[in-house]
Amino acid sequence: MPAGDQLTSPTGVDWPAQSGPAAFRTTHWSVVLDAQGESPEAQEALEKLCRVYWPPIYGFVRREGVRPDEAKDLTQGFFALILERKDFQSVRQEKGRLRSFLLASLKHFMANERRDAAAIKRGGGQTLIPLDGIASDDSDEFYRSDMLSADLLYDRRWAFTVLDRVFARLREESQRSANPPLLERLNTLLSDEPERPSQAEIGREFGMTENAVKQASHRLRQRYRQLLREEVEHTVATPAEIEEELRDLIAALRS
Repeated sequence: MPAGDQLTSPTGVDWPAQSGPAAFRTTHWSVVLDAQGESPEAQEALEKLCRVYWPPIYGFVRREGVRPDEAKDLTQGFFALILERKDFQSVRQEKGRLRSFLLASLKHFMANERRDAAAIKRGGGQTLIPLDGIASDDSDEFYRSDMLSADLLYDRRWAFTVLDRVFARLREESQRSANPPLLERLNTLLSDEPERPSQAEIGREFGMTENAVKQASHRLRQRYRQLLREEVEHTVATPAEIEEELRDLIAALRS
């Protein structure tokens, strides 16, 4: 369906067309498998991969007691080393989840290969991955979670990064809708903020009945769940693993 096709609700909000329970896409490993070789396409694919897994991997390295600057070097070197060795083909053959594969590889790397990977990062003929806009700093959340193990912190940061990507996509779709301010307000209903507006308040603000706001919010939540599944789907090998990853994501957020 063309990108511009949309479903219009009675409230005047244009909603992106949604697919039904479609078959598991054959391109779910494309980001991983394209991250091999030295072509521009491979470099772009690796950058996409890094933007999802850079924060959790950096968090794991920091939890292991590594200083911030060295942790950034090691995280960058870790991805550079994986790209050079083309290890992603083996994870596809093993039908493993990318998140689990990367964590196991990271532990091996931290134990045995830090010096080699750091050398690749600092030169070694590799083009460094541009990481502008990736939150690699040690935020307050990092210090508040000092009771978490490195493994749990890795999962927690992964979960929040996935959610950030979903909300970014929702914001982009809101801007393309017929009523961007309304969708922006509805997006706040998806958060856990204690001061989020009620559906009745949003209705009064936009001249809508509370029932109309309820229907619009329901459609937004459906879209949210669809986008969340799509983000997770890119990193697993089978449909069953989507559900497993979603359960793990929820567990990580509750940790």
